[in-house]
Amino acid sequence: MKGMWRTVFFVWSLASLAVANDNLVSNPGFENGLADWRELWNQEPGSGQISLDSKNVHSGNHAARIEHRGSQDWNLEPAVRVSVREGDVCEWTVWLKRNPVNHGRVAICASTWGKDGKVRDWFFGEQMLSPTADWQLARAWFVVPPGVEELQPRIVGNGVADLWVDDAALVKRYNLNTRRAEAKQETATIANETLEVSVNPTDAAISVLDRRNQQRYVPLPLMTRAVLVTGLKVTDKQIRCEFFSFSNDLAISAVIRLDANRPEFTVELTANGELRQPLRYPAPFAVQDDDYLVLPLNEGISYPVHDPDVEPMWLPAYSGHGLCMAFYGDTNGKRGCMNIIETPDDAAIRLVRHDGKLNLEPEWSAQHGQFGYARRLRYVFFDQGGHVAMAKRYREYAKQVGLFKTLEQKRQENPNVDKLIGAVNVWNWDGNAPGMAKEMQAAGIQRILWSNGEPPDDIRKLNDLGALTSRYDIYQDIMDPKLYPLLKENSPFWIAEAWPDGVMHDANGEFVKGWEIEGKDGKMHPCGALSDVLAPDYARRRIAEDLKTRPFNCRFIDTTTASPWREDYSPAHPMTRSDSKRWKMELLRLVSQDFKLVTGSETGHDAAVPYVDYFEGMMSLAPYRVPDSGRAMMKIWHEVPPDVAKYQLGEAYRLPLWELVYHDCMVSYWYWGDYNNKLPSLWDKRDLFNILYGTPPMFMFDRKLWNENRDRFVRSYRNICPLVREVGYSKMTDHRFLTPDRAVQQTVFANGTTVTVNFGATPYQPANGESIASMGFKISPGIGKR
Repeated sequence: MKGMWRTVFFVWSLASLAVANDNLVSNPGFENGLADWRELWNQEPGSGQISLDSKNVHSGNHAARIEHRGSQDWNLEPAVRVSVREGDVCEWTVWLKRNPVNHGRVAICASTWGKDGKVRDWFFGEQMLSPTADWQLARAWFVVPPGVEELQPRIVGNGVADLWVDDAALVKRYNLNTRRAEAKQETATIANETLEVSVNPTDAAISVLDRRNQQRYVPLPLMTRAVLVTGLKVTDKQIRCEFFSFSNDLAISAVIRLDANRPEFTVELTANGELRQPLRYPAPFAVQDDDYLVLPLNEGISYPVHDPDVEPMWLPAYSGHGLCMAFYGDTNGKRGCMNIIETPDDAAIRLVRHDGKLNLEPEWSAQHGQFGYARRLRYVFFDQGGHVAMAKRYREYAKQVGLFKTLEQKRQENPNVDKLIGAVNVWNWDGNAPGMAKEMQAAGIQRILWSNGEPPDDIRKLNDLGALTSRYDIYQDIMDPKLYPLLKENSPFWIAEAWPDGVMHDANGEFVKGWEIEGKDGKMHPCGALSDVLAPDYARRRIAEDLKTRPFNCRFIDTTTASPWREDYSPAHPMTRSDSKRWKMELLRLVSQDFKLVTGSETGHDAAVPYVDYFEGMMSLAPYRVPDSGRAMMKIWHEVPPDVAKYQLGEAYRLPLWELVYHDCMVSYWYWGDYNNKLPSLWDKRDLFNILYGTPPMFMFDRKLWNENRDRFVRSYRNICPLVREVGYSKMTDHRFLTPDRAVQQTVFANGTTVTVNFGATPYQPANGESIASMGFKISPGIGKR
């Protein structure tokens, strides 16, 4: 009947599967001393010891005590290495008690070994021990992967440790592949006019048929081996799949809901209990040979799936140094699939390689150790449009969830926002800022965002010149005041009164570390991360006092949208990542709305779009900046690092995803260690990306650099900023590759402007129109002609 659940099948309860109970560990409770256990291994010889203890026991008369005083690795193993085959399910349990004073890492896992006697993985199935003082049962499930023939259970750690071990057990339960083969299996399928969506009853893998083009999306097997489906039900437009995650020892429910009309569906995951390991589900689809991956990594990047040089990455959806917008996908330039992470606060993706091809897989992290709230991932399929269609769909989604606020709306609330449109971002520390600004304006550089904070009289003079006056500020890093005399430099932005009670703590009770400062002894000393809960109040007091004498009309808040949303385990101000995001956004809202300042932040994340006006770093792809770009900002690079040339400024890789979604909402600059004149040999190319994307440049210079490159700075400004002034309030409606090698590209803006750029080494001759020179561009219609 319509609307009623139909049970496709119900597999087994876990209890019915647990048929084997023989403990393969001899002397599991140390009642025979340390017999049948290997010696405690210490990476630092002599740093640890193991002994018998008859006072602290879980059961029986004895337990083993491990005392480790070194800073490196240690491990303890029972003297048993078990023969296994692919699909075997083994359960490794150990009762552990930990001295709460020590904060080193402790976990249980296994090493896996191949037929050749070589180790495959030293930390297979690793499960971390929580930092509690009472006895706790640590459990790890191992589903044996292909190529493994032996398994060695282990207790491992790093750093200082004082703990007790008792009642260990390794049990080989059953073979998952055999049990799956014995089950009555029927694939569950739902459909609408455009899609057929199926769930495999053996491993919960999702597959899709796009009926418009008969394209099949088949899941990869790599992340689906360690789950067991226990129930599968289907209605007309919905599938409920119950499965057990061995890596988490957790029962999980997945509900797949197919849209009635659109080529879209969502996967919603729920569970009750600990999420011990990040959950990687659903499995990614296999990619096609002509596909490229689409990632909103800062402005955006694409990776051909066969590119052998791309390194694996882990990209959180809750950091400007991860996914700046909560989507990803793959396409051949026309058809494709995108995923929108509708619950991004504890989500990430992994860029992995499978059978030689790059792929993207989702990952869900715990919320304070628990599965927590429902996790939701949306699938969207296209038969045409490629990465532009993905960006347009995400723009629609951003409007639906309240992430959208245009620059025109922001200008209505704060007229100074208009000064930002078409303004070059200038970083200069020479002094006499009004004199330099006058000299720049006399040379033709009229619109200026002056980012360095200046004395009150100079700010007034800059304001009189029409410059947008800003200053640097930060509410992340604080340092132990006791260390101030030991450091080479102290920051005026550290809040001494916030130490130590205002510092965040991780799950092990350690303070969360931030920026490192060099000491007079040459050693690096980490700051602590200020609780995001406290930041708005400190900012309110600091900014109010600052504005009494310094009439800034802009403020740059460093790190807030670059560093991740963080969990805080401090009893004084505990936070989830969602809490962290909320307080970070409150800080930015305070600056932009309460103080009515044009507001910028570092790198960028779309959670902040309603609260800020510009990002420094959105144009720069974070993994591909020059080394030490955050410290050696003024260093000019005359040799180009290969990754900078290939990826950072590689027209074959970059995509203007951010501009396709938010060009009319935000102003995007390069990072302050990756500005237009940073690498002179790539200056022209960097300018071309600004022209193509409709974004303003950034200059960093001292008097010497200005005198040597004055005409070049002026040319950069004149080529870019009048265009940005024209299109600054307009959305980007299209981005096209006009040649197969992507050397010639085109963008279109809602006000009628079309920009064509030729990154190639030879002139480009369009079918109709004038030739575009190598490293040249064309703007149609011309500036001011619409």
